[in-house]
Amino acid sequence: MSPTAELRRTVAELHRELTRYELVTWTAGNVSARVPGHDLMVIKPSGVSYDELGPHAMVVTDLHGTLKEGELAPSSDTAAHAYVYRHMPEVGGVVHTHSPYATAWAARGAPIPCVLTMIADEFGGDIPVGPFALIGDDSIGKGIVDTLSTSRSKAVLMRNHGPFTVGETAVKAVKAAVLLEDVARTVHFALQLGKPDVIDQQHVDRLYERYQNVYGQ
Repeated sequence: MSPTAELRRTVAELHRELTRYELVTWTAGNVSARVPGHDLMVIKPSGVSYDELGPHAMVVTDLHGTLKEGELAPSSDTAAHAYVYRHMPEVGGVVHTHSPYATAWAARGAPIPCVLTMIADEFGGDIPVGPFALIGDDSIGKGIVDTLSTSRSKAVLMRNHGPFTVGETAVKAVKAAVLLEDVARTVHFALQLGKPDVIDQQHVDRLYERYQNVYGQ
């Protein structure tokens, strides 16, 4: 079996999670996964309906965005994903959405403050804002890498664009995207009621350590 066959199936299935949690509209957004042991990644094709995104539709590129397997053109965000994989070897999955609440924070150019234990658990502190960058080259990828290099966060709000999340696997990157939208919405609601309390750094550190290393099976 091709080293990409199972991963193409996984990435196709993960795109259904983006629609399930209402993180994308029309053909926007994408999930990619690094192919273990190879300088390759699997990513969604450009401009194809989510209803048509079976394993056969997924494309494989190298880590510079050159098409290696598949008949369709790769996502317009391929260069950004590829840059992340080249510069963050610990990352095995990247997700981009235009989920409404997280994207609203990106439009404001404001980090999401760490005012919820879920933010501390999953993101290890404030969710940072990345620079404005145009689609089509390495600019977005560079902004993601530069921003996350100084943060424990698995998410970055690219200014005037939307969120990108990363993870050790594509599944974990999708989980981060789902949780990001949840906390972005909740903090928005909290701000309508007043000024939410920021969690003390010592508590953030303890929450993050427990969730990352103890929580779960």
